[in-house]
Amino acid sequence: MPCVYECEYVVLCPDICGFGNNRLQVILYHQGKYHENNKTLKCRINKDTHLYTLIIRPNATYEVKIDNEKVTTGGLEDDWDFLPPRKIKDPYARKPRKWDERLQIEDPEDKKPEDWEDSEFIPDPEAKKPDDWNEAMDGVWEGPLIPNVKYKGQWKPRIIDNPNYQGEWIHPEIDNPKYKPDPTICQYYNISVLGLDLWQVKSGSIFDNFLLTNDEEFAEEVGNKTWGLRKDVEQQWREMYEEMEKKKEAEEAKRKREKQRARQEDIWGLDEEDEEDNEEDMEEEPDEKPKQEDGADRASLGKKEAGFGQKDEL
Repeated sequence: MPCVYECEYVVLCPDICGFGNNRLQVILYHQGKYHENNKTLKCRINKDTHLYTLIIRPNATYEVKIDNEKVTTGGLEDDWDFLPPRKIKDPYARKPRKWDERLQIEDPEDKKPEDWEDSEFIPDPEAKKPDDWNEAMDGVWEGPLIPNVKYKGQWKPRIIDNPNYQGEWIHPEIDNPKYKPDPTICQYYNISVLGLDLWQVKSGSIFDNFLLTNDEEFAEEVGNKTWGLRKDVEQQWREMYEEMEKKKEAEEAKRKREKQRARQEDIWGLDEEDEEDNEEDMEEEPDEKPKQEDGADRASLGKKEAGFGQKDEL
């Protein structure tokens, strides 16, 4: 992982912890604070080894490479919030009240037709109030509603382009009085320490070939002579290993299917009984050996006792 550093407290690391997380963290330390890159940089998430390179130049520009190919470049002031912004919105500017940002409007000249039916239900014209209906007791009689066969839906005027459209109002900006350029952003000294702060939720990560230098060409050359020589061979071995694992999984799945098919065809359960008998025999075999050993021990003890008895008699 060769990196060209011209800055102190630099963090360059792939971040793939958590579901869906895939970022290349580029964090720089300046005036007592850590600042993340404002761009969204993606790292490589396959199983191959990759080469990450960060170049920070004395003219306050930077470049990020993955596998010796440029991923992004830019200025430190533009892509990190080291300093206050150069421009801010004018606090005294206000959008005019009559500013029209509507791209389209309803046609004011469009009128609803007189025969337009926008009532989905209407009173049943054939319904009649019952003769025994008492409004004093029952309230005002209302006939039942039926679907309106002439219903056309809710009427809306047609939409036309707004002739008074002025576009989106843009807040004017002014120079930020708090902004002061800092030419010393990349002026650090005594860069001689490399630290590793590792946090991983899955084992298998390997780090090697760290390089800190001020020579961009030398860093690229070292990367080609280390990672560049191994990458193709490593990819071939990985593909071969994955192919072998696939074959093992396929063979195991095939054995399971054949075993399941045999169980389905064995309607009398003979194979299961044979398997149980074999398991019982395997369980009984270890018990017989201790019995034989116990018998041999007892026989040897009997001989010793007999020997002791003969000595006593003598």
